[in-house]
Amino acid sequence: MTADDTRATARPAPAVATDPQPSLLARLRGPLVVAALVAAALLVLPLFLDQFRLNLFAQYLCYAIVAIGIALAWGRGGMLTLGHGVYFGLGGYALAMHLTLARIAEDPMAPGGLPDFMEWSGLETLPLLWRPFAHPAFALAAVVAVPGAVAALLGWAVFRQRVRGAYFAILNQALAAAFVILIIGQQHLTGGTNGLTDFPTFAGTDLYSPEAQWVVFVIVVITTALIYLLFRHVAGSRYGALLVAVRDGEDRVRFLGYNPTWIKTFAYTLSAMAAGIAGALFVPVMGIISPEMLGVVPSIMFVLAVAIGGRYSLAGAAVGAVVMNAAQTTFSENFANGWLYLQGVLFVVVIAFAPRGLAGIAQSIAATVQRSWRARATGGAAGSAAGAPQETDASGSPR
Repeated sequence: MTADDTRATARPAPAVATDPQPSLLARLRGPLVVAALVAAALLVLPLFLDQFRLNLFAQYLCYAIVAIGIALAWGRGGMLTLGHGVYFGLGGYALAMHLTLARIAEDPMAPGGLPDFMEWSGLETLPLLWRPFAHPAFALAAVVAVPGAVAALLGWAVFRQRVRGAYFAILNQALAAAFVILIIGQQHLTGGTNGLTDFPTFAGTDLYSPEAQWVVFVIVVITTALIYLLFRHVAGSRYGALLVAVRDGEDRVRFLGYNPTWIKTFAYTLSAMAAGIAGALFVPVMGIISPEMLGVVPSIMFVLAVAIGGRYSLAGAAVGAVVMNAAQTTFSENFANGWLYLQGVLFVVVIAFAPRGLAGIAQSIAATVQRSWRARATGGAAGSAAGAPQETDASGSPR
């Protein structure tokens, strides 16, 4: 062994670069921010908003839940869905059927123990489809299970045939149109165009009392936060990375041995289940569910809200839903004849100048501020070093 070899062996081994593990504070930053927003919504909003406005805000949050699900399916998975009104309606009708039966059970004057539209349609006994919904546990389970089952079946049948892009969007839109036609056509089961309304009680509680409305508001706020945290965890997991990989290169993912069908079906099903929960929460908030609130037009409005907020960001999609519906309310109250034009202008402006939505604007501002702060800190340090007074000795010469 030569002397050079000995020196080479004695050199320390180069350090292996490893990804720094995020600190506990960094991991808890998102949940802490969400908890702070929930606390602010529950403590601050009631001080400034009356019961009507609180119900409107709860309605916006129901749409935000749908937007979070669409952001996972569309933004992360690349599945443009124009039919989420179907899943919103399935969840809403599942709970509305139970609330209707609960009202009839407590009303001794109800003829034959049937909803009035069934009496008008000539029915004499409660249909088999309705009977399980007399139990609240079944109705609450159906709110999640029915939209999830429909979405899983549709997703598996479509994605295994490699249907995607515009064809998938059109298929979803056709499903939404067919769903509305089915509801309207089956008047004796669904109430037709009038839908289901008048839900005075749930589990023996008066839903119209201020206390019950407050409880509903709290449930909506907390549910929105929990669904956001759940979907955020899914998006940040290894499965979330696989979902993005499928979006960007489905054939390459399949070549690596993964099955894109199940990866996309799972995300689509999760998204539909969230929409079902949102529809169920919408029923006690607004007191009605009808075909007008689902179908093609509401489904497109859900997607527009996600586009305005930013489809690549779950939080951005939720904010977009709240902003778009709040703007719709404001425009309709102040410009009764032209609020639709103003809403269209809002959408065009956001899409034209911010293709990544409001979330993209926020990220750009944050990046600019961060770069400015770093530049200022670096320049300040250099300036301090250059401008620091030089130490001199007693004769005035620099040391």
